[in-house]
Amino acid sequence: QVQLVESAGGLVQAGESLRLSCAASGSTANFNVMGWYRQAPGKQRELVATSTRGGSTNYADSVKGRFTISRDNAKNTVYLQMNSLAPEDTAVYYCRALKVVAGTSYEYWGQGTQVTVSS
Repeated sequence: QVQLVESAGGLVQAGESLRLSCAASGSTANFNVMGWYRQAPGKQRELVATSTRGGSTNYADSVKGRFTISRDNAKNTVYLQMNSLAPEDTAVYYCRALKVVAGTSYEYWGQGTQVTVSS
């Protein structure tokens, strides 16, 4: 069973930076897609950023130019570097991993970590 363990989030002020990490119990190189999602109070969970095994990345428009997703397969870890944080970035952030084996998709989620940005 794959486990994803996210680092602690935190409380930061607007304009500051924070880096989240997500350590996988298995090799991240085995995952077709790894990504970060977030859910703010009263809102649906939304995509923040994804990274494919081939190296492609995708970002939500709201975080483009501020957030960077990266994978370190040697450490089985995916990161989310968040710069110029704003109060609207306040949410619970979740790590997600997707593996496709013989046409069957397997999806895994981390437990979530709270990020709070004060103005």
